Amino acid sequence: MPAMIDAIPSPDETYAGRTLAFTIPARNARGRIVRLDAALDEILAAHDYPAPITHLLAEALVLATLMGSLLKNDGSQVTMQAQTEAGAVNLLVCDYKSGNLRGYVDFDEEKLAELGANPSLFALFGKGFLAITFDTAGGKGRYQGIVPLEGDCLSEACENYFYQSEQVPTLMRCAVRSGSEGCVAAGLLVQHLPDGEEGRERLHARLDHPEWEHVAVMAGSIRHDELLDPDLSQEALVWRLFHEEDEVRIEQREKVKRGCRCSVQHYEQVIARFPEADRADMRDEEGLIMVDCAFCSRQFAIAA
Repeated sequence: MPAMIDAIPSPDETYAGRTLAFTIPARNARGRIVRLDAALDEILAAHDYPAPITHLLAEALVLATLMGSLLKNDGSQVTMQAQTEAGAVNLLVCDYKSGNLRGYVDFDEEKLAELGANPSLFALFGKGFLAITFDTAGGKGRYQGIVPLEGDCLSEACENYFYQSEQVPTLMRCAVRSGSEGCVAAGLLVQHLPDGEEGRERLHARLDHPEWEHVAVMAGSIRHDELLDPDLSQEALVWRLFHEEDEVRIEQREKVKRGCRCSVQHYEQVIARFPEADRADMRDEEGLIMVDCAFCSRQFAIAA
């Protein structure tokens, strides 16, 4: 009997920033769907980004959320950082921690202006690299993978990370739409776990596995307009892609919000680690150390 997904909420409920997790037991596959709107606008509003940078950062924030939602332990964090010395983008960084999302792009305005309206990933970064870091709570440690920024989009670089660093076949799709009413972005992640349930040793991962080929074809058929359609709930999207499966299990995950962790207390602790001579050089005429947060574009006066 085809899979049934019950309790599909109304469109108004589903288009807030949140993630949906699903598994397809018979195919040894798991997935995530995320949609960002209000949280995304709040992050982007911190800086007056031009259209190409808005699109780039929106995609990166979706990818960070998709990967971060794979982590089970509360307090775990995933960080994405892309950097180059030759491209128009100097630094892209974003992280996701327990539903809290933030991101920032530093770029060269003159170089960006020379690239036109729709620059490619290579034009933006040149020969750059993408570092993905997982900080796992609960004493499970920290691990990082670094892959070249190759392909047409950040999604492809992230797919390469999972296959090269974790030997997990992965498909990722992102869609971004900007307009007078703000920016909306959404994404889909699907993975094949060859040895079944999550947590087991992953052996013999390969892209031509029959189970993965089927799931990848179905998931890859999703269109950008479907991901962004406010009249399609996340549950309805999963149903549309995998309704022929015997069973699809879904689970609501965290709601997503802008989560910059800057505060006076945080910066006081950071500055306290510097030698007194360095702190003296940082102080202004009033004895204050001014700190700018790149993520939220706020300034803090620290009496150190």
